[in-house]
Amino acid sequence: MKELQTYLETHRERFLNELLDLLRIPSISADPQYAADVRRMAEATAEHLRQAGADTVSVIPTDGHPIVYGEKQVNPAAPTVLVYGHYDVQPPDPLDLWDSPPFEPVVKKTDLHPEGAIFARGACDDKGQFFMHVKAFEAMLRTHTLPCNVKFMIEGEEEVGSKHLEAFCQQNHDLLACDVVLISDTSIIDNETPSLTVGLRGLAYMEVEVTGPNRDLHSGVYGGAVANPINVLCQMIASLHDKKGRITIKDFYEDVEKVSRKERKRLNAAPYDEKAYKKDLGVEALWGEKGYTTFERTGIRPTLDVNGIWGGYTGEGAKTVLPSKAYAKISMRLVPNQKPEKIERLFQQHFEKIAPPYVQVKVKALHGGLPVVVPTDSVEYRAAEKAMELAFGKKPIPQRGGGSIPIVAMFQQVLGAHSILMGFGLDADNIHSPNEHYGLFNFYKGIETIPHFHRLYAEMKAARS
Repeated sequence: MKELQTYLETHRERFLNELLDLLRIPSISADPQYAADVRRMAEATAEHLRQAGADTVSVIPTDGHPIVYGEKQVNPAAPTVLVYGHYDVQPPDPLDLWDSPPFEPVVKKTDLHPEGAIFARGACDDKGQFFMHVKAFEAMLRTHTLPCNVKFMIEGEEEVGSKHLEAFCQQNHDLLACDVVLISDTSIIDNETPSLTVGLRGLAYMEVEVTGPNRDLHSGVYGGAVANPINVLCQMIASLHDKKGRITIKDFYEDVEKVSRKERKRLNAAPYDEKAYKKDLGVEALWGEKGYTTFERTGIRPTLDVNGIWGGYTGEGAKTVLPSKAYAKISMRLVPNQKPEKIERLFQQHFEKIAPPYVQVKVKALHGGLPVVVPTDSVEYRAAEKAMELAFGKKPIPQRGGGSIPIVAMFQQVLGAHSILMGFGLDADNIHSPNEHYGLFNFYKGIETIPHFHRLYAEMKAARS
């Protein structure tokens, strides 16, 4: 491993510069006007795989954005690791809240990242994290230390729901056959406290439309006589939680997994400073479901949040309008045993039921995903645990993440492979927000850790057989 470590140290600056080049490409999958840039990012990713040493690399079209596939077969008897990542990014809006342009990456030091952090959209989610695997792969090949067959599947639609990925996996089942899926799209607790994500919440994402009068009205002439859809929508949304922070939708909690005291204790073993937590977020107090800790609220309990609300006039100055329509996007994070299809149905029934007679409502489901729990007694988990321990000098804490990666459950169903969620970002890295960043420590630590996983996984699989 000494030769490998020397290679990593020698090429640190080049690795960083190559990542900065990728971050300059505005691969925003949600906006059609960036389609050419998304394609350019796919081609750039493919070229990096070729340069790293993959034997077979292709940019495969889908009905949406293309998927980049690459592979290297070193030994038919060796296990196969499928690396998943995504090269698309969230829209950078609101642009005026960025300290520097989102697609002009800069490296600067912060209190949290004294060694420096890369500020750019996609730095952590997920360009910086998937690129760690490409560079670790390159380093293992150059130093003749790659012990596993490796496949890469880097998609361009994760930020819009991976809507074509399941069909791609079904159609290319043999091509993607593997023993384990390795994903770096999650976080660690902090740079002193490594962790592995062992659970993810599912998702049910809805859009609602509330209609009052058949046209926008003068708020002076009609105000007080006709219901304002924005007011009504706000009242309806406010009623979706009770005073204890519980969701009021009938049967919403019917299938929620009951987590044992032992697991709750383990979940809360992670270091936590509530004062620092609040300071980082700029809030005076925390809010959530009564009877649960912060880790439990974000890991093992379902949620309902308004992600956006709009209607009427929002431009400069004043316009005294009583709007015809109001809209909101509402997401619900789900926990094990909850099914997005059922939650979507329960939400729609509830929202239609609570609508007053002076408005009409329409509810549609945009996308969803199943929650997932990763087994911690498997060979692949033990390999990841030991790899993190070697890199950080301490054993990682298993954590349930609050976010959703719906494709994890799909990989298990379609490919028959468990996933290892070995991310290196921090929750404070502002993913999906202005000033997204990724620490240089985290980027390089990921490249250092990944070869440990491959070596340990190959050894443990061989010993088991």
